[in-house]
Amino acid sequence: MTPPSTTTERYNAREAEPRWQKIWDERGIYRTANADPRPKYYVLEMFPYPSGRIHIGHGRNYVMGDVVARFKRMKGFNVLHPMGWDAFGLPAENAAIERNTHPGKWTYENIATMREQLKLLGLSLDWSREIATCDPSYYGEQQRIFLEFLKGGFVYRRESEVNWDPVDNTVLANEQVIDGRGWRSGALVERRKLAQWFFRISDASEELLAGLDTLERWPDKVRLMQRNWIGRSEGLHVRFMLDNAPAGLPSEVKVYTTRPDTLFGASFLALSPGHPLTEALAQDNAALKAFVEECRRGGTSTAEIETQEKMGFDTGLTVRHPLGGKPVPVYVANFVLMDYGTGAIFGCPGHDQRDHDFATKYRLPIVPVVLAPDVDPAAFSVADAPYDGDGTLFNSGFLDGLNVPAAKEAVALRLENEIAGNAPVGERAVNYRLRDWGISRQRYWGCPIPIIHCDACGPVPVPQDQLPVRLPEDVSFDQPGNPLDRHPTWKHVNCPSCGAPARRETDTMDTFVDSSWYFARFASEPGTDPLQKDAADSWLAVDQYIGGIEHAILHLLYSRFFTRTLHKTGRVSVKEPFAGLFTQGMIVHETYKDSAGKWLFPEEVEKRPDGTAVRIGTEEPVTVGAPEKMSKSKRNVVPPEVVADTYGVDCARWFMLSDTPPERDSEWTSAGIEGAWRFVQRIWRLVGDTAALAPVEVAPPDNFGPESTALRRAAHRLAAQVADDVERLRFNVAVARVHGFANEFGDALAQARKADTVAPDLAFALREAASILVAVVAPMVPHLAEECWTVLGRDGLAATASWPASDPALLVDDTVTLPIQINGKRRGEITVPKEASPAEVEQAVLALDLIAQALDGRAPKRIIVVPQRIVNVVA
Repeated sequence: MTPPSTTTERYNAREAEPRWQKIWDERGIYRTANADPRPKYYVLEMFPYPSGRIHIGHGRNYVMGDVVARFKRMKGFNVLHPMGWDAFGLPAENAAIERNTHPGKWTYENIATMREQLKLLGLSLDWSREIATCDPSYYGEQQRIFLEFLKGGFVYRRESEVNWDPVDNTVLANEQVIDGRGWRSGALVERRKLAQWFFRISDASEELLAGLDTLERWPDKVRLMQRNWIGRSEGLHVRFMLDNAPAGLPSEVKVYTTRPDTLFGASFLALSPGHPLTEALAQDNAALKAFVEECRRGGTSTAEIETQEKMGFDTGLTVRHPLGGKPVPVYVANFVLMDYGTGAIFGCPGHDQRDHDFATKYRLPIVPVVLAPDVDPAAFSVADAPYDGDGTLFNSGFLDGLNVPAAKEAVALRLENEIAGNAPVGERAVNYRLRDWGISRQRYWGCPIPIIHCDACGPVPVPQDQLPVRLPEDVSFDQPGNPLDRHPTWKHVNCPSCGAPARRETDTMDTFVDSSWYFARFASEPGTDPLQKDAADSWLAVDQYIGGIEHAILHLLYSRFFTRTLHKTGRVSVKEPFAGLFTQGMIVHETYKDSAGKWLFPEEVEKRPDGTAVRIGTEEPVTVGAPEKMSKSKRNVVPPEVVADTYGVDCARWFMLSDTPPERDSEWTSAGIEGAWRFVQRIWRLVGDTAALAPVEVAPPDNFGPESTALRRAAHRLAAQVADDVERLRFNVAVARVHGFANEFGDALAQARKADTVAPDLAFALREAASILVAVVAPMVPHLAEECWTVLGRDGLAATASWPASDPALLVDDTVTLPIQINGKRRGEITVPKEASPAEVEQAVLALDLIAQALDGRAPKRIIVVPQRIVNVVA
């Protein structure tokens, strides 16, 4: 390209960006070879669900990851930066029902659209490693992994009480139930008992907890969220002996409690509706059976259990209190979960809100046993609300006067040494909130579970040579439920063990299984086995993983468990999948509604100078709402095509990285993107002016004057500081540094334009500064960088250039900038050598124009120099 002769020519992003993307693609510069001898760096953004089209809000995490990938390449790393699609799931199946199409067709059409939109952003992705989880080559390997887990004892099947979504007709994990409703359908969730496949994630609770301590490059808030979800607690198993149990029923009920100190406050014992004793009693009790059915119409999530109305059924049974033997009534209660602890609790209404609500409703005793500090026992009441703070025990026999920790220890010792039926009444135990991961889903569009059910042999693994078990193409969605159950031939097979007629498992896997190992799949090169151990070991763990905080529990916890289990089965050597994690904020945008309350797209709205808004081309008023997360449902989205066509993709990239810390939400505004456009043009002008003033490379001179030295110091400092910022993912700080340097560079160019000729030292410094500037911004605005690289006449591509090395000598700051006050008011500043004496500083200050103007020919009354701090001039 011919360098511009003036600085008025604009950078044409619309022409340049697709041209450079084509060059990158043709040269294959982002393809990664596993055999590359350079040190590896694996950067990955959480892969998207192909739901249709992306908007600019989706792009923030991809752009951040791209900056890291480009920077690491420039620093000499062999970078793996792949992309794939989390392609199974209910939305595709629901779309098939609504549109009378096949989920696969809908999914692959969306993938094609979204792939082109992502390419528009100029991402340095290795598209040769692209995967889709709905591809049989992917889910076939997943089936092999499932069978290995089954063989290793990490998978099992049992009947379980589950969350049932009556609209999506499938099971939901507890984490997928939000405020009692399905996370996708919004339907009120019900409880059902179904035979389900489970991963034994609860067995890994302690190691998952301990592993969090090794994840030093994870956000503290994410690690805390996982700790709380795993929920380790230390407590006591306590046996309550039944007084009047019918023949054939157990003689005791075991309870797990973290508060054995409150045992003297127990006024009832509550069983889960799914407890074995409940089920046994319900066989001959129609009223209890009906109550259990009513309970199952509620969800099983902790949030719903906490908020729903407390209901109970008096069984007529009593148990003997383990400390004193008084009778305690036994209820079945809807707020007791079978899969936590033992499925039974003792109720202490004086010190627990749920127990208090229950006791109040059923008129059970409410006895306080923990006395708040500095309160008169005679005046202390918990009739209206429970007390859940610290204190000392009272109304508790041998525990009276002890604090809570001492009382817990005293109860544990007493019950450990009290024997009933040849076993201690109490036994210390550690419990976890984390439940086993139920992976069975009653839908078509998912990875088939590779099991065949035989009446004689039971569940039998599909032989390895018959994998993958492919989904049938000819399915119908004209009826509710799973079409695999209704398929005339697919599920009917012979048993691999005995040859008798048998049935395929028609449940498919939870899609969180698909995303729990995809990062390992990317490690293998195209055309090789999907999960090669050597390849996985060479790339894992992922060095930098980027995605939303909304995945802090589900995806990240499941991926950690899955990787540890792959390690135990010999598939990979690492135990933790992600060495570094960054959770980016969202892009938010104002919302707009017309006079009828209909959502409008931003491009349909005209914002006026007086702050009002109207629909474009009309005088119809528009209501402007507060900025919210970009969502297609509210239409507050900006398509990448619109940005690319109007401002250029680099402007969008620069805007996403600017101003706001990357972990916080950032508001997309017209003023913001226009500001980014102006700065992109400014970089273009700075480089163009440099090429015009110093059109050819010159050798570094033996000596540099003050102006060229100052510019070189600023440029080398920029390279060092931005490198540190990108390493620490402080993109907004890096952008601010570039802005600051642009001011210094602009001043240097302005001074150079005043001279008849540019001195060799300054010419060298200008071109060096321009090259450093272009290289530093290349990871952020790669298309502009390529264009500027060409203008400067540099060899090769900016994308394959090395990060500029900073001269350590130029990073040593041997000058100091001192503010100058004249008669107590700040009037300017001066930069002087650090070692300058007060007399030398005074002489330099007197030579300044601003001082001469202030003195107007008079001698100063006094000049006070505070070394390396300030200069005061008394005129």
